[in-house]
Amino acid sequence: MTTDHSEDIDSVSGTATTGHQWDGIKELNTPLPRWWVITFYLTIIWAIGYWVVYPAWPLLTSNTRGILNYSSRADVAVELANLDKIRGEKMTALASASLADIEKDPALLALARARGKAVFGDNCAPCHGTGAAGAKGYPNLNDDDWLWGGTLDQIMQTIRYGARSGNPKAHEGQMLAFGKDGVLKPDQIVTVANYVRSLAHLPTQPGYDAAAGAKISETIRLEHVPAE
Repeated sequence: MTTDHSEDIDSVSGTATTGHQWDGIKELNTPLPRWWVITFYLTIIWAIGYWVVYPAWPLLTSNTRGILNYSSRADVAVELANLDKIRGEKMTALASASLADIEKDPALLALARARGKAVFGDNCAPCHGTGAAGAKGYPNLNDDDWLWGGTLDQIMQTIRYGARSGNPKAHEGQMLAFGKDGVLKPDQIVTVANYVRSLAHLPTQPGYDAAAGAKISETIRLEHVPAE
């Protein structure tokens, strides 16, 4: 780069150059439009004013507060407190009501479902999905097949105590290895398998003894399935 301090006029545009050259290319001395310069300086003034009035600069453990001492976090806290006041009476009633009472009261039921949707999204959706359709290894909650029962009380017990959580009131569902442990003989396993298929209205093998299948299943239930 070379610098020529004498005024030089570009022969093509007729504009004076700055005297700078790069590989024979001269830099035109074209000032920025006045409106652009004014806008630029106004943004600088605005930024300085913003730093003074609002919280803007981070410190080691906090931040500058600004003249207005404004805090969006404080605004949210106030709004939530006001919302709690509005909901206070209903929330108190919801906390003290039984499941049956909530189900009978349309207002409490609507509030419970609204609150439950948010809680479900935070705690249950990662496994069961946002629409409760389930995933591999996690049950679909939209159908009528309930592993631990689908009544309100049963669902509440499942949510409250979990399954195989170690709590005495939690559900336990560890199935015995009936064949490996010698509980059932091979022919009995076939009979029970046909019995299970008949419960789902699926085809069974020719010669299947329905009475024998029901009897073996009832024996298993009485001797090997712990009471809930």
